[in-house]
This record gives sequence, structure tokens and C-alpha cells, in this order.
Amino acid sequence: MPEPGAIRSLDEAAQANEFLIVDEFLQTLVAARALKTAFELGLIDRLAEQRSGSVEALGRALKLDGKGLRFLLDLLAANRVVEEHGGDVRLSRRFLQALRYRDLLELKLDFAGFSIGDFADRFTALIQNAGSFMGEARLFQLFDYRRCFEPSFDNYVRARHWMRITSTLTRYEGQACARAHDFSPYRRMLDVGGNSGEFALQLCRRNPALHATVFDLPLVCEIGMEHVLAEPEHARIAFFKGDIRNDPLPAGYDLIAFKSMLHDWPAQEARQFIDKAVRALEPGGTLLIFERAPLKVREATPPLSLLPHVLFFRSYRPFTDYVAELQGQELADISHQQIDLDMPFFIVTGRKPGRRGY
Repeated sequence: MPEPGAIRSLDEAAQANEFLIVDEFLQTLVAARALKTAFELGLIDRLAEQRSGSVEALGRALKLDGKGLRFLLDLLAANRVVEEHGGDVRLSRRFLQALRYRDLLELKLDFAGFSIGDFADRFTALIQNAGSFMGEARLFQLFDYRRCFEPSFDNYVRARHWMRITSTLTRYEGQACARAHDFSPYRRMLDVGGNSGEFALQLCRRNPALHATVFDLPLVCEIGMEHVLAEPEHARIAFFKGDIRNDPLPAGYDLIAFKSMLHDWPAQEARQFIDKAVRALEPGGTLLIFERAPLKVREATPPLSLLPHVLFFRSYRPFTDYVAELQGQELADISHQQIDLDMPFFIVTGRKPGRRGY
């Protein structure tokens, strides 16, 4: 049996991340807005179902005037969404490939669109005064964890909104992590701040011996239980309601994971969370951090699809910060791995000294 933390082929992991294709169609505001309009009007669905159609037939079916449809089709063609031959319109082969990941494609369209106002109107504030920006930005009002304690209709709607975002992103980022790190040796996993349970679901789906517990805020756990209930793996995924700032973590786990969670918190609190995790971890167990790394904006201007993460730029830390923290916790076999997805990610792992109990 391989040791915890064994890394599979990086080439295999890179080749498997086909979902990154969606970002090709979300490079600019104009291109993305035209694509969203094509979804809203039913043009994408009609072409996907009918395979092709004449400009005239599309205009009649969608009740669009010729000038408006022509302009939209030209924008879509410039973005390689559609191809046109002799008046016959069809989706490009490349876009059909991206459409296999429609949930991610539409989520990124929505999330980027939600963030445009903050970037256009408040970017100067973000550069000058991060506290002022966070107090005014819609993005940070959306991710308001204070609303995740008391059950109410408004809190439920708000939490479901941002959990749709995190769950869809994790559906694909989690697959990349599962391909890059060998989870097969683990039997009991605690996913701290595990949100809807999507990360745990992805890992349990690939590792039949793995049982997972998601530790998160009360309302998040309620929505998370709904999220995984229909999945065959739901019997191996439990939810534990708590607040890591004030509550101890449950013990008895040979893997404790933080997936895209620590960047939400100031460095001092992130260190406290890691310290709690190390104390709760079983001897011989592994602590795993899967996080976004700082954006490399000097190398290339970020596309529209990354706009929300541009607004979070202050939150992302280099992997060396977490390596140093695990070294300070006196963990053994500390390793890191960088993964290039739509932006840089990394996996940092460390093993708690001692022998595993099973």
C-alpha cells in the first residue's frame, strides 16, 4: 500500500483537467456577456439540440430581429462559440467540448458578472484601503459567515447562493486534487470548513474505504446534508456543526484537510486553526492544505473568469507560509506540490509523528 501523500504522475493530473477549457470562452467582458445572452435567449440550447440551424430559422424560433441576431452571432463567432457556413450556424467543436462542463461555465459567467461592479467601482479602494473595500463590496457581503448560525429564510437563501459557487468550483478543483494526491491510504477524514461536502464527496467517490466528516457552521452543515443526500456516498459523509474559532475539532481522524478555507482568515487565525487540527489529528495522520496561490498577474492579465479572485488577491498566501507553519508544528515528511488550474494552486502536507492506530 502506498504511503500517504504519494503523488501520482503530474502529466496524468494535467491531462485530466479538461474542464479548464471553459475559461477559453470567458476571456473578456464582451465575449462573456454575449455568451450569457446566448444562454438566456435559448440559442445555445437550440443549437445543442438541433445541431445546426439557418440564421432565418433561428431568428423565427427565438423571436429575434435580423440585425440583433446577426450582431450576436458575429460576437459568438469571434469568440469561437459558433461557426457559420453558407448561412448554417452550429456550435464549434471546441465549445461543444466546453459545454460538457456547463455547470462550471455558467457558474463562472454568473460569478464574474456579480463581481464586475466591485472591480469597476471599488478597485481603487481595494488598493488603498482593504478594510474599506471589504465593508462596501458586494462580494464580501455575499460571503458573510455571520449569517450561518441562525436558521432563517433570508440566511438560508444567502448561504445557498455562495455555497452554489464554492460547491461548483470544488467539484472540479477537488477532482484535480484527488488526481494529484493519493488518498487511498486514509480511512477517516475531517474536512475543516468543508462547506457543502463536495470535496469530501469527490474523495469518497474515488476511495471506497474512506469515511469523511465535514466540520462547518450550523446552517452550512444543514445545506450540505441536502447537497450530498442523493449521492451513493452520502452514508460515508457526516456533518459536525461547530465554529473553529471557539470549538475544539473532533478527534479520531488520520486525515485532516483544509480546502480553500484558510485564505478566508487573517494569518494569526489561520495559524490557530492549523494548531487545532494538529492537536486533533491522530498520530501518524496527515494534515493536508489545498489552497489557491497568489495570482501571477505580471505574467499575463487575468481573464474575466478570474475577476472574483482578483478581488481576493490580498487573501492568497504562498505555499511557503504553510510549509513554515507545519514545520513549526513539528510535523514530519512535509511536502508541497504546485498545481496549475485556472490559477495556481498547491497542496501542502505533513505527517504527525507517531504510529497510526489502524
